[in-house]
Amino acid sequence: MTQTPFLMDFATAWHALDCTPSDLCTMNAGFSSVCIDSRQATAGSLFAALAGEKTDGHHFVHEAFRRGAAAALVERAKIAPLHLDELAGKYNAVLLPAENTLSGLQALAAAYLNLFPRLLRVGITGSSGKTTTKEIARALCRTEKQVIANAGNLNSETGLPLSVFEVRAGHEIGIFEAGMNRPGEIAELARVLRPHIALITTIGSAHIGRFGSVRAIAEEKKALFSAFSGNETALIPAAGQYAALLAENVRGKVVRWGLGLDGTPARQIRSCGLRGWEIELDGETALFPLPGKHNLDNALAALALASSAGISGAALRAGLESVEPLFGRAEIIEFWGATVVCDCYNANPESMAAAIALCDDAVWPGTRVYVAGSMLELGGQSEEAHRLLGVQLAQSKAAAVLLFGAETAAAVDAVQAAGKHVVHTTDIDALRAALKKYITGGTLVLLKGSRGCALERVLD
Repeated sequence: MTQTPFLMDFATAWHALDCTPSDLCTMNAGFSSVCIDSRQATAGSLFAALAGEKTDGHHFVHEAFRRGAAAALVERAKIAPLHLDELAGKYNAVLLPAENTLSGLQALAAAYLNLFPRLLRVGITGSSGKTTTKEIARALCRTEKQVIANAGNLNSETGLPLSVFEVRAGHEIGIFEAGMNRPGEIAELARVLRPHIALITTIGSAHIGRFGSVRAIAEEKKALFSAFSGNETALIPAAGQYAALLAENVRGKVVRWGLGLDGTPARQIRSCGLRGWEIELDGETALFPLPGKHNLDNALAALALASSAGISGAALRAGLESVEPLFGRAEIIEFWGATVVCDCYNANPESMAAAIALCDDAVWPGTRVYVAGSMLELGGQSEEAHRLLGVQLAQSKAAAVLLFGAETAAAVDAVQAAGKHVVHTTDIDALRAALKKYITGGTLVLLKGSRGCALERVLD
């Protein structure tokens, strides 16, 4: 049986963790995969024992070794109390000690990327549109290059490092999305990735409950440029009140992306309604199949990224036309005789407004029914944000508005005052029954809410 090649030898790993090898006889060995769930450990893998709020991975080191893990990344202070050295000896496995296993995992990922000096490293962050922009950029670049990117939205403090370990020698461009749930997280991910090209999609109020202000969010997103040395490129949105802040004191080239700007090769656009957009590149037109102004912005950002990466105009056009919608992101679905815009992967005030605009702007001969779920993680601004959502829905072209989730109760009065049919519920079965009541043949339905609402359940 052919042995799986090592991703990293233990000598390199110990050096990355800035510690002295405890067993020189294993210096020529290494690990062939990385996991943070002991149930996913396989022969030759490295198990990173992360300490969470509810569970501590150190208590599952035994299970990882039993499944064949070659090594475990552990906190130095927990080795003796949990007898982890004895456990490693029993299974002829290796302990990689670190002061903190999360920081250790990130350090190993950064060291792993050093093994691929020819890889063009690209980072993407923003309040919304990150995953869609990443997938569009992947489609644009893969027409000419071998591309690796995060799977789905594995963009967190653990998801991005784990995604990095998927890089292989044949990859030419690595496109990695960076998300945030706490202050300082983007800077940590920037130290892992050290991007050559870094793109910010939007600055908005997503996660404002954890950061306090949109300006603080902008500062956090800008930290994606913090690992620049001077030769890198920062791609920032030309529009928005924080454009100047994002461009200030960046150690590298700053390029503003947007229609008609030098950083974005698109020159002319034409809306095709729910079919998407016609985008002109170098005098020729491509049909980009994702509808909505927000998706057009995602495409323009991805075009700027791919252009900075050296992708040709012909490849950009082919890539645009190859894009497919992602789950829950402006998917167009036929259901119950209605056309459903399923945009229910996530929601914040900006993306909610964009989804309403998409359905309002669509040329539609029938009625419109908008289903709006709660926008979560807005903290103290939640009630006001949902009240303003009610105003937007009241002014929309929807004949009926169905509101789901406790937070959306703040939107009811404005919708009722506009004389529209309105239903508010926190029960998904009641929501499904109400939606069936309002749907007739030719109805346009919008489903939009935060992931915690899982609004797609009404289509079960």
